[in-house]
Amino acid sequence: MSSLIFKNVYINDTASIVGPYEKKGELSFRNSLNDFYYNEKTFEDAEIKMQRSVLENLLFQNNLTPQEIDLVVGGDLMNQLSATSYNLRDFRIPFLGVYSACASFPESLIVASNMLETRFLKKAIAITSSHNLTSEKQFRFPVEYGALKPKRSTFTATGSLATLLSNQTSKIKVESATIGTVVDYGIKDTFNMGAVMAPAAAKTILDHLRDLKRDINYYDLILTGDLGEVGTNILKDFLWQNNRIKLKNYQDAGQELYRSDQETYSGASGPVALPLVLFHKILKQKKYKKILIVGTGSLHSPVMCNQKHTIPAIAHAVSLEVIS
Repeated sequence: MSSLIFKNVYINDTASIVGPYEKKGELSFRNSLNDFYYNEKTFEDAEIKMQRSVLENLLFQNNLTPQEIDLVVGGDLMNQLSATSYNLRDFRIPFLGVYSACASFPESLIVASNMLETRFLKKAIAITSSHNLTSEKQFRFPVEYGALKPKRSTFTATGSLATLLSNQTSKIKVESATIGTVVDYGIKDTFNMGAVMAPAAAKTILDHLRDLKRDINYYDLILTGDLGEVGTNILKDFLWQNNRIKLKNYQDAGQELYRSDQETYSGASGPVALPLVLFHKILKQKKYKKILIVGTGSLHSPVMCNQKHTIPAIAHAVSLEVIS
């Protein structure tokens, strides 16, 4: 059984910052960048600074010192979790780095929630980030090359978000979670992340429903991470053709972050896309009580893809209950 049930874990607060594309998108944000550099010399330093900013803001908002945080769990897309690791150099907080690509945020919630449930921790922070230009440089081509991208590709979101978790009751309860398994359907196209990740999302959703003996309609909303338009259609077709499950109460964060006229191809991607849409749209609407978030991650590396390997994927699910 890959699912866990939590009785006493809550999300108490969040802090976030977004890039210039995101602040012009569908959602409203308090903190944003005017450009991709964030007054730094490199895009990589800008992403590190974004993470530092949200971590500092989260501590300030809750009148906490770094010493009062028992653990930070987090990850990003930069090589060897560079943004998260470099960010935490000066905070002296115990740190567990995780990597499930764009599914890293739900994975961070699962790790932190499990430790909080056992009372090993009192306060934990889950953090993630992504930056469009650091990701393009690492996984595809630097934008200076002017390489064209097909419409099936996605646009990596720029931003960072951190959440404070504890056993202190709040309006958002972490109710359960399902740890994903690696799925590989033989796809080699590094632009088509939606097609790579959709089968992993389907498997995790099915595992979650089976493990917890729930129907698809148990949830007011199922929110996937960043399948985009292409992956969303594949997921719906996959579940219907193979399991006769029709997704009704469903959205994909990758399709909710940007406006249709922003030319972001199939939609947003990146580990920050899911939490940005969750906390800045879904939870603010105050109409969903039971929400299943399903982070989707493509686990490829440039080295393996250049060696013509197929692309594995994973999805992690976390069930949230909104308490009135």
